[in-house]
Amino acid sequence: MAISKERKDEVLSQYADWMKRSQAVILVEYTGVRMKDLDNIRSKIRESGGEFHIVKNTLARRAFTDLGMQFPSDYLVKSTAVSFAFTDPASTAKALTDATKGSEFVKVKGGFMSGQTLNAAQVKALADMPPLPVVRAQLLGVLQAPAGKLVRTIAEPARGLAAVLKAFSEKTSEANAAA
Repeated sequence: MAISKERKDEVLSQYADWMKRSQAVILVEYTGVRMKDLDNIRSKIRESGGEFHIVKNTLARRAFTDLGMQFPSDYLVKSTAVSFAFTDPASTAKALTDATKGSEFVKVKGGFMSGQTLNAAQVKALADMPPLPVVRAQLLGVLQAPAGKLVRTIAEPARGLAAVLKAFSEKTSEANAAA
């Protein structure tokens, strides 16, 4: 069914808005997937801070081209759905792979992140990365480790002196008690 020019312009502006707000875009082929499974994928990706939409290939190609995103031509063929990662690309990619695990009908075509085109293997590697909060916690631990060691190193001479003084006072009190 053909859509009107006004509707095409509206859809193009919506695609452009989603792409501008996204940190990453992942394209998926969904041939043969039931609507119930698509809704499950949508809800998982929504939980990770992204969105999952079925797109019209010709309009998506125009929107990508207008924004300067160049994809291989085989990314926008057959039935295409796009996952938009608005907050954390790794968690959105992980949610997509988790939601599509075990489904032979859903196949990752590739994606786009930080001005770079991603192939299916790179999207899989992105999904295997830990989520942003975990990476931040790991980085904080790495940054705090030297500071903790420095504090322990500085405090050690004082701790040693306190132990010597305590031992000396105990020895003196034992000698006074014996006398």
